[in-house]
Amino acid sequence: MAPPPPKRLDEMNLSPIFMRDIMLKTIFRKNANTVTDLSKAVCLPMGITQELIDLGRSQGLLEAMGTLSANAGNEMSYQLTDSGKARALDALSQSEYFGPMPVPLDLYAEQVKRQSIRNIQITRDQLLGAMGHLVLPEHLISHLGPAVGAGRSILMYGPPGNGKSSISNGIRDAIGDKIYVPRAIEYSGQVISVYDPIVHSAAETAEDDPTRLRRNNRFDTRYVLCERPTVITGGELSLDMLDLVYNPTARTYQAPLQLKATGGIFIVDDLGRQAEPPQKLVNRWIVPLEENKDILALQSGEKFEVPFDTLVIFSTNFHPNEIFDKAALRRIFFKIKIDGPNQEDFLKIFALVARKRKMQLDEASLVHLLKTKYPSIDNVYANYQPLFLIDQMISVCDFEGLPYKMTPELVDRAWANMFVRDETIVK
Repeated sequence: MAPPPPKRLDEMNLSPIFMRDIMLKTIFRKNANTVTDLSKAVCLPMGITQELIDLGRSQGLLEAMGTLSANAGNEMSYQLTDSGKARALDALSQSEYFGPMPVPLDLYAEQVKRQSIRNIQITRDQLLGAMGHLVLPEHLISHLGPAVGAGRSILMYGPPGNGKSSISNGIRDAIGDKIYVPRAIEYSGQVISVYDPIVHSAAETAEDDPTRLRRNNRFDTRYVLCERPTVITGGELSLDMLDLVYNPTARTYQAPLQLKATGGIFIVDDLGRQAEPPQKLVNRWIVPLEENKDILALQSGEKFEVPFDTLVIFSTNFHPNEIFDKAALRRIFFKIKIDGPNQEDFLKIFALVARKRKMQLDEASLVHLLKTKYPSIDNVYANYQPLFLIDQMISVCDFEGLPYKMTPELVDRAWANMFVRDETIVK
């Protein structure tokens, strides 16, 4: 699955002038003046880095300065000539991008196929292990397993407070393997930054010693080995967040959220609370969900295709028929309703939370809760309620200096904060 490191300059599938200019900009900005330093900065093997240096020297843009001290391994050092500085400044005026050499889009698309999220196989034990902290009905796991394994799209819907967000996070934890994320990709001479430390969690890898005679280049270091990414958005999601982000000052591009999530999970939480109508948001996903490709546009207006290899999870408190038409629903591969617990599961959750919070349970107080309080809301249970009620009772105990022991009075005081009474407020 690892992307093999390139061996020669002509294997890069990038313009030699394009690569030369990134090298010159990197030398100018980072003062990297040896093959070793420059190799690390542009994330290329030393042989290819030397080829680029030789290209720059042949064009009068670089010159050798002699050897460094023994502490630097007696490496030859290089500096920009006046012509090289002028060329670096000109290249920077066109794009401020420097550093890691980008991966051509077509080669990146091949890597996406090798590590596709649809290639993973997930078992019931893996899913249960990732969601062991949740009390879920067995039939729900039976529905979730095939949905996650397909790596397509999932719509989870149901009343609020029943763990849709927690289930989404459990799915992320269940997948649990690693993929290679490019630092940047290239299309039509434009560089698009993809790797984002906020989104991508880099895995530890052993670093090669560049002074060794035989180096163990396990993969192309233009990529970063990461956990499969997870992007979570909520009410703040807007359509422009799904487009390329162009920085007019630096003249560089940043990948949109769904491209950063490639090979991983994109969670759209609280669908229906965004400024954009849900139907409009889902319409933006129709081509990606059906054809496994997305269409992006450069500042010039030129459009191009990028891989779309993402498990998209939509989560909403609305009934799907209220916010989608049939065409949109047809394109969402799995629809799973997340209901509240029955009384038995509610009590299991209540006991688990009480044990974790060190709240001593009391049979009379539980009977009071179940026979007096819940009938007032038609015995509608929700997964969030045990934690809410117990934390409320703990807050009262802390304030009043009481031991952590459940009482009917504590139940009443906690219950009063769980709902707001319908009434007219005179202004």
